[in-house]
Amino acid sequence: MAVFFIFVDGVGLGNADDTNPFYKDSYTSIERLTRGNGMFAESKDIVAGELLFKGIDANLGVEGLPQSGTGQTALFTGINASKEIGKHFGPFPHTGIKPFLRERSIFHDTIKMGKKPHFMNAYPPIFFEKAEERNRWSCTTLMTRSSGVPLNQQEEIEAGTAITADIIQKGWRDFLNIDIPEISAATAADRMLTKGEEYDLVLFEYYLTDKAGHSQQHDQASRVLAVFDEFLNRIIEKKTSMDTLVITSDHGNVEDLSVKTHTRNKVPLFVLGPHVHHFEQVKSLIDIKSQILASIA
Repeated sequence: MAVFFIFVDGVGLGNADDTNPFYKDSYTSIERLTRGNGMFAESKDIVAGELLFKGIDANLGVEGLPQSGTGQTALFTGINASKEIGKHFGPFPHTGIKPFLRERSIFHDTIKMGKKPHFMNAYPPIFFEKAEERNRWSCTTLMTRSSGVPLNQQEEIEAGTAITADIIQKGWRDFLNIDIPEISAATAADRMLTKGEEYDLVLFEYYLTDKAGHSQQHDQASRVLAVFDEFLNRIIEKKTSMDTLVITSDHGNVEDLSVKTHTRNKVPLFVLGPHVHHFEQVKSLIDIKSQILASIA
């Protein structure tokens, strides 16, 4: 039994119009998780059997546009990071909230419970060179390193046990000239599912959705969402009946390609599996951590 936690950067609940790629294109995984009703601001909540879908707050009582540093910290620690520093901040974590990721994250608490967390993402050599040089880590990598969980590197990709940021390993080949084969999104999903046999909490971060939102290019959004759709479909189809799938985001962005910025839209929360009941009262990002921990207890 495992919780598969998929964090998708920059996805909110937008309008059902042509500015929203979730309206212009059809994605089988979203249709499955919304029972064909779509993922929009006006979509009705679903709590039925082992499926939950609802919109949750990412603004956290702070004015301005939500940002990744504070939003992800809130998501992974259960602490309202934006209120702690009096503003939304990103993309990297603000100095004032780094201690939360270092000491009070979902990975730290999973380990304290005697359970095992795992982070699926792998990073190329240049990432480590720049991060070490600047001492600048993302929320997920800072949390993972601080909990004593090693970050995956090129070695794990070559061994077929980790996942690149774009899922299909194409970016490392095309932009970094790293000689690894391109794979299908379904193959990457199988890697994640395999880790569920060994770990209690398995996290994957997909941030290309946020980049696509900033680009305002529908073609780019369609490409990254199509890959994610194949990946997510495989997880839905192949996870065991004992596993729980949790999907959410840190702020809106890609759902409104009419603007280059993030949005103040609610973000989606999907839960599929036997622990849906833990998430019925979730209202915002800060409620997610405690319910995932309850699901693996």
